[in-house]
Amino acid sequence: MANDLFNSFMTGPDENGRFGEFGGRFVSETLMPLILDLQAEYDKAKDDASFWAEMDDLWEHYVGRPSPLYLAERLTEELGGAKIYMKRDELNHTGAHKINNVLGQIILARRMGKKRIIAETGAGQHGVATATVCAKFGLKCVVYMGAHDVERQAPNVFRMRLLGAEIVPVTSGRGTLKDAMNDALRDWVTNVRDTFYCIGTVAGPHPYPAMVRDFQSIIGKEVRTQMDRAEGRLPDTIIAAIGGGSNAMGLFYPFLDDKEVDIIGVEAGGKGVNAKMEHCASLTGGRPGVLHGNRTYLLQDDDGQILEGFSISAGLDYPGIGPEHAWLHDIGRAKYVSITDKEALAAFQKCCELEGIIPALEPSHALAHVMKIAPELPKDHIICMNMCGRGDKDIFTVAKALGFEMGEFA
Repeated sequence: MANDLFNSFMTGPDENGRFGEFGGRFVSETLMPLILDLQAEYDKAKDDASFWAEMDDLWEHYVGRPSPLYLAERLTEELGGAKIYMKRDELNHTGAHKINNVLGQIILARRMGKKRIIAETGAGQHGVATATVCAKFGLKCVVYMGAHDVERQAPNVFRMRLLGAEIVPVTSGRGTLKDAMNDALRDWVTNVRDTFYCIGTVAGPHPYPAMVRDFQSIIGKEVRTQMDRAEGRLPDTIIAAIGGGSNAMGLFYPFLDDKEVDIIGVEAGGKGVNAKMEHCASLTGGRPGVLHGNRTYLLQDDDGQILEGFSISAGLDYPGIGPEHAWLHDIGRAKYVSITDKEALAAFQKCCELEGIIPALEPSHALAHVMKIAPELPKDHIICMNMCGRGDKDIFTVAKALGFEMGEFA
């Protein structure tokens, strides 16, 4: 592991919120004071032992951390190559990694005296986590969700409503995550005094990308400890699915300076990375631009207009990626690949059949890439993938994709 900070991959962002040429703050003058207040509060919290004591207590007793590190024996045997471990973050309270970050942001919001929390959500897991923590602390919760995602993620919409959240269906654009984030930012500009915007991924204006990463890095920190206990060494390869990229950055960040560990992020390839942009693979098929307060890789046309991505997975259906991922891509520290809907569905089914685990469609993309590379690797090669969400929310989508009507199973 690197000892010289100047040679470390873990020192960013710089004082301007930049990871190389990516990141930064591209926001209206109205929002700048709120952003600066948030940064000041987070900078103070990072050095406050009582803040982390509260986080550790909630992570353990409310979320259920540490999540298990699971050896997928039948899948390993089936593929006949590398040994496959899954970091079981789908076993967290609310069923995904999202609550790791939400707890931190809402504790900050309470310290700042904010009583109204807004959030955007795609697959609904960030919305559910935000609604859950707001219910625990008695805060008003408003969740912006694309109308298309409201339809395909009905179980999570109902969960949010049970938890007391107000759901705002967003009909602009294609009605997906990008559009939900647009409307959440408009709300924040309008309600600056009492509202805190809880962003669900490692995107947005500085300090959000670094702050969300820091909260999610509990994933990779646990993996380091658990892998040492299980194998006496670090994994050879770590893999995670990427939409905006919070679960991936949470796994990757604690390993960035371990140059012997290969890092692979898996984007949503949709119907295939092609000229029609029927995918959400920003790094594979996009180019740098500015969206939602930061500079990063985006799907855009020749005039810089943001294009509508496509994925069967609501949580990966975003035409951009977190700026730290863009930087890691450009400097070559991490490799980014894409997986199609068809490949993800096959991995979803294989995981159910062999391991008795129903995964979300998001980590099914990561698992599909594991299934591609594991057979070609030696048996002493160790892969760890992040099982970042469970599949309850996706059963209707998967049934439809596989040609079934839910009524057939009654």
